[in-house]
Amino acid sequence: MNDYISPRFLDKIAVHITKNFLELPGVRVPLILGIHGRKGEGKSFQCELVFEKMGIEVTHISGGELESPDAGDPARMIRLRYRETAELIRVRGKMCVLMINDLDAGAGRFDEGTQYTVNTQMVNATLMNIADNPTDVQLPGSYDATPLHRVPIIVTGNDFSTLYSPLIRDGRMEKFYWEPDRDDKVEIVGGIFAEDRLSRQEIEQLVDTFVNQSIDFFSALRSRIYDEQIRNFIHQVGIEHVSLSVVNSVAGPPEFKKPNFGLSHLTEIGNLIVAEQRRVENSQLVDEYNRLNRKIYKDAPVPSTVIETPSQATNGSNQRAIANSVQQIKVSSTHLTLETQEQIRQILSQGYKIAVESVDERRFRTGSWQSCITGLIDAESDAISTVEFCLAENSGKYVRLVGIDPKAKRRVVETIIQRPKAVNPS
Repeated sequence: MNDYISPRFLDKIAVHITKNFLELPGVRVPLILGIHGRKGEGKSFQCELVFEKMGIEVTHISGGELESPDAGDPARMIRLRYRETAELIRVRGKMCVLMINDLDAGAGRFDEGTQYTVNTQMVNATLMNIADNPTDVQLPGSYDATPLHRVPIIVTGNDFSTLYSPLIRDGRMEKFYWEPDRDDKVEIVGGIFAEDRLSRQEIEQLVDTFVNQSIDFFSALRSRIYDEQIRNFIHQVGIEHVSLSVVNSVAGPPEFKKPNFGLSHLTEIGNLIVAEQRRVENSQLVDEYNRLNRKIYKDAPVPSTVIETPSQATNGSNQRAIANSVQQIKVSSTHLTLETQEQIRQILSQGYKIAVESVDERRFRTGSWQSCITGLIDAESDAISTVEFCLAENSGKYVRLVGIDPKAKRRVVETIIQRPKAVNPS
């Protein structure tokens, strides 16, 4: 495969990294370069190609490492890997960078339901602190006065508007929106199919046929072409013998002939992949299930006693469980205080929506709140009944009421309405 590097992409990364290794008098250079854009456009892969071309060593962090059950671990990890990378620069005498993939997935807030934990706050604050003091990055509990070598940081993501605004300001982060144009796509797709003898004209026609698809679509398309041969192989050896024929086979791994990479065949398979994408986009089953559950909860009867007859046993497990839960609220006399009811009315009267969250005693100290409900509430009657339900279900936990601004997608109110009773006040 002949890998293609976009000149625009190469120029942006090369300039950013080189600037951070130079001492320019009176010039403040942003430490972080944020590369953002649509999913599947090859941001990380283009970075790897540039690093390889420039001979740069990379220390990687993924977005999935930016959360932990222990508060402070992700922030400490960032500091530790930054210091390790600075030591690599000193010892090996070559350019090294710290790269964080999918930063928005680990530290961003995508909607009003996204939990904003202590770790999220500390990750944002740590990156801000490193960007402001790149030669003085200390580990918690220790201090070393020796200045570190400045380490350029490259971060990737899809939507940086979900990140904490002070982190992405121009003094700390330089932004680069990666959207390959038609020429870039033709060159990249040409590299993907370089071994398959497609002409330049056929590559262009393939790109124009699927003009709205990202780069990873064409990689998936090339992989899908081999499915027919693999299917035939499975039928030949028998489904029960596939494992023995593939893993540690005495005869060696199976070999396949070159599949049909004709343009018409590629277009046919590509249309099948597009159809699968549309099915996923149009299913919206989660919204349907959530609407159904809210309706069942709202319409559930509240009997004076919990007695189930044989005929009632056939009404469905969801409705019975919810009715019993609502009855438990009744029996335990769980009622909202007038103050809480007034808070609910005030939040809704300002056009905001309501969410309810809970947390146990241990996780309360780390701020790891969990949502009690699916979706948001915008009606007073639904809000009161739902809050009562959450209070009964989490009687031994902290429960808080959250007001969400649906337009700005941010929290405007967070107030604790229930605290667990202290067992040992001392």
